[in-house]
Amino acid sequence: MSVDIAPLVLRAPLSGPLVPLDAVPDPVFAKRMVGDGISIDPVSDHVWAPCDGTVTHIHPSEHAITLQSESGLEVLIHVGVDTVSLSGQGFSPQVRSGDAVRTGDLLMTFDMDYVATNAKSLLTQVIITNAGDGAAFTYEEGLAEARVNTVLTVTAERESQDESTDGYHPILSDPIAIANPSGLHARPAAVLAHEAKQFKSHIEVCCGDKRANAKSTTAIMKLQIQCHQTVILRAQGPDGEAAIAALITAICDGLGEDTVSNIANEEDGGDLPKSFSGLTAAPGFAIGTIHTLKKESFIVDEYGAGEPVEEKAILAFAIKRATEDLETLEAQSTEGEIFAAHRELLADPEVLALAEESIARGKSAGYAWQIAYTQQVDSLASLSGPLFAARAIDMRDVGERALRIILGVEAAQHDLPETCILVADDLTPSQTAALDPDRVRGFCTVKGGTSSHVAILAQAMKLPALVGIAEQALSIPQGTRAILDTAKGTLSIDPSDAEITAIETIQEARQAKEEEDLKHCHEPAMTTDNQRIRVLVNAGNETDNILAQGGEGVGLLRSEFLFQKRASMPSEEEQFEAYREAALSLGNEHPVVIRTLDVGGDKPLSYVPIAKEENPFLGERGIRVALARPELLHTQIRAILRASSIGNLSIMFPMVTTLAEYRQARAIVEEEALDLEVNTVRTGIMVEVPAVAAMAKQFAEEVDFFSIGTNDLSQYTMAVDRGHGKLAQLADGLHPGMLALLANTADVIKPFPEKYVSVCGALAADPVAIPILLGLGIQTLSVPAPAVAGVKALIRTLDLTLCREIAIKALGLSSAAEVRELVTATFPTSLQ
Repeated sequence: MSVDIAPLVLRAPLSGPLVPLDAVPDPVFAKRMVGDGISIDPVSDHVWAPCDGTVTHIHPSEHAITLQSESGLEVLIHVGVDTVSLSGQGFSPQVRSGDAVRTGDLLMTFDMDYVATNAKSLLTQVIITNAGDGAAFTYEEGLAEARVNTVLTVTAERESQDESTDGYHPILSDPIAIANPSGLHARPAAVLAHEAKQFKSHIEVCCGDKRANAKSTTAIMKLQIQCHQTVILRAQGPDGEAAIAALITAICDGLGEDTVSNIANEEDGGDLPKSFSGLTAAPGFAIGTIHTLKKESFIVDEYGAGEPVEEKAILAFAIKRATEDLETLEAQSTEGEIFAAHRELLADPEVLALAEESIARGKSAGYAWQIAYTQQVDSLASLSGPLFAARAIDMRDVGERALRIILGVEAAQHDLPETCILVADDLTPSQTAALDPDRVRGFCTVKGGTSSHVAILAQAMKLPALVGIAEQALSIPQGTRAILDTAKGTLSIDPSDAEITAIETIQEARQAKEEEDLKHCHEPAMTTDNQRIRVLVNAGNETDNILAQGGEGVGLLRSEFLFQKRASMPSEEEQFEAYREAALSLGNEHPVVIRTLDVGGDKPLSYVPIAKEENPFLGERGIRVALARPELLHTQIRAILRASSIGNLSIMFPMVTTLAEYRQARAIVEEEALDLEVNTVRTGIMVEVPAVAAMAKQFAEEVDFFSIGTNDLSQYTMAVDRGHGKLAQLADGLHPGMLALLANTADVIKPFPEKYVSVCGALAADPVAIPILLGLGIQTLSVPAPAVAGVKALIRTLDLTLCREIAIKALGLSSAAEVRELVTATFPTSLQ
């Protein structure tokens, strides 16, 4: 029997024009499958409680909040259309499930610009999800002011109950895989509830040990069922079998949404998507068969067999052995500083103290150590940013190394097939270093970042790698043929023989072109209209082979190689010898631009202590570190000035933000040159901060050269960490906003013929970017040594006049994707 409910009056949760649900560009809302209500086209970014009630649900993507009013009616506030796909980006709930709220309390804030740009619509729905068929709605019209105007009044009856289930046995479906990309959020949940209401039986959706009334949109949403999870339908009543059959069909059809391609649960033998996308951690291309690595697990006894003193001795021995192993890896690896950093993690006094405290309470060495390092891993992983996520992986790697020694077990040995492509949840640096390149062609991981130690090792080992691929990739059957293409950022599975043959043909052609380009690497890079472009090299401690690969000098010598893998700062004499060797290897006619020490941010040094910062990329790094420790900068500059008599050396300061910083650093150069009685050298700056690019005219009057570091400049310009798993693609250096900064920097240097501007970031070696850079007026590129021959060959095919024309067009476009399309359409032959 129906029960009347007191009228519910809803105040405006946002300011903006009121819009009927019929006008919402989503049939599920427009057809009132979720429930009846009203929509608001917001002009404000705060969402307020429209009535008194309790927060019963916040969607995992944080775009929707459900309140239960005091009368029992449920009010869903759904910000935007198709906003579930934003995965929480741009939304900031200010309440939690279970909170009691009063009318006008703040529920959420959201980024209107971001949501409007990335969603189908900003229209925000205010829906009563359980009003029942007899409800009466009074809709207001016009412009609503948040917390002031009434937008909706509802006079309702409680929904009628299902028919009695007495005498009917429950019917269960087989497990059904949910194939909706964002799981059962509001739209598919509403469609499912709408379909279930067509039947008299009591129907439930079961997921694990949780279950919900299938006729309630909100109840289904509260289950938080994600893509690829399985559900079981339970029906009890006169039409139970028909209900189960109809709802299975509805779920398999996607509940009004496009589903992930060909998803089905493994037991039904369903196919996986043909392609997975990820972020490039190490460049390259590979054809092979899939081999999935499973996570290693350990069985650890909680209590020790011996006395605490004996367990402490076991732990100490394990730490000592693990340290020795890391020293061996440090000596053997080309990226030894990674394992030097691991030794420091292993010696963390806080972790050791925590383990010893547990041992003193009777715990075993293994159990105590596992608890201690796991707490540190969880602590690091809870901090925001890819840097901390990467350090958490490092700590887990270190912890497991010592734990294996305690337990007396060897690292898991994987019988890897030849020409395989590894797929894993994540890899540790130790696992990566142990990979056999003769068998492993490349790898993909669900977790990990593009600037992690695993990525650095993969680059050094020349193993193509993607990170951030979908977890579903772990279900790819072992032995499946696959193509890993980091240029496209894809792992394609089960390609046809024809596709394999076509790709192999392309690869052979690329290899032949690379060999041909190498034959001409010593020839100058002249455009077709006779303009010469200098191609320099980004280098570390290896400068001997630069000229042999066609490099015309060093545009960026990273001096950090002298400061890493050690416990104290290198002396002036050590630095002098290193800079002297670089000058001798290049000769007097080839420039060598030495960047002063660039640490901080993602590049810490143990003997240059920097207080822990919430956001190290916006903290003490680059020139800020050096100016705060003038003895460090004085020593390095003296060493460079002494070596400058041997070669063509210049000094470049990193992460400069203000003219005052440059003047202070330049004064040190002049002071030391006077003291040494030598000529001063040319000094320039890295353009990595948008403020410097915007003020390039003022800087151009004082500096001798600019070198644009597009990696940092793009992430600071776009406000995106370039290692961010979800957002890194936004930090594309070809975004028109970035190009405007590059254009300004190149333009202001033109009145100074003795000065120049170069690009030394990743953009300099990007074939699609090179025509734009040249068109903007960049005449010097600094790239990795292996890229020199190809970059020169590309430049020889370009007409500078045409490059200028498309650069002007690019500045007027709206996205990096449009810029890339413009370049590829203009230079199809050059970019083959």
